[in-house]
Amino acid sequence: MTEALGTRDRIVHTTSKLMQRQGYAATGIKQIAREASATLGSVYHFFPGGKQELAVAAIRHADAEFAEMLTGILAKHPDPAEAVYQAAAETGVYLRDTGWAEGCPVTATALETAGQIPEIQQACVETFAHWESIIFEKLKSNGFAEGLARELAATVLNSLSGAEVSAQVKQDVQPLETAGRHMQRLINSYR
Repeated sequence: MTEALGTRDRIVHTTSKLMQRQGYAATGIKQIAREASATLGSVYHFFPGGKQELAVAAIRHADAEFAEMLTGILAKHPDPAEAVYQAAAETGVYLRDTGWAEGCPVTATALETAGQIPEIQQACVETFAHWESIIFEKLKSNGFAEGLARELAATVLNSLSGAEVSAQVKQDVQPLETAGRHMQRLINSYR
């Protein structure tokens, strides 16, 4: 897949995957260049701000990728409660299929840079807000009042994020399945 991308996009995609698997601190510019089949000069040509600038671009890339997946799952299921359950279930399948190596594309970086690198922290904040807004729109378009839809969207995203981390650590889809079922019940309880 990355072979079809241009050099800049290949660098960003590779950085995103590396940070997803090993976090920001463990992801080095030389490793990025090597795995992206790019030169160090190319990395610095596209990202003169170095690793921090590249990390922000990688987070934005991860945001777009996951947002597309989440939007697709929610669109396939007209009922928002069922859609949320399916999002949890499909996340579990994805985790299992990647050997538990590719969890949330920004969690590791968000946690290790919080309070230390404002540009990266802000990109992570915006990413989580974007994903929450996708869930919010699904709920609102299904008749939930705006305030309730916002609170439910935050609850759903926070629950699924925590369940995803737990599933990855346990190497078991059960935390996501449980969270999905309970979020489904919660959403249905407000109808």
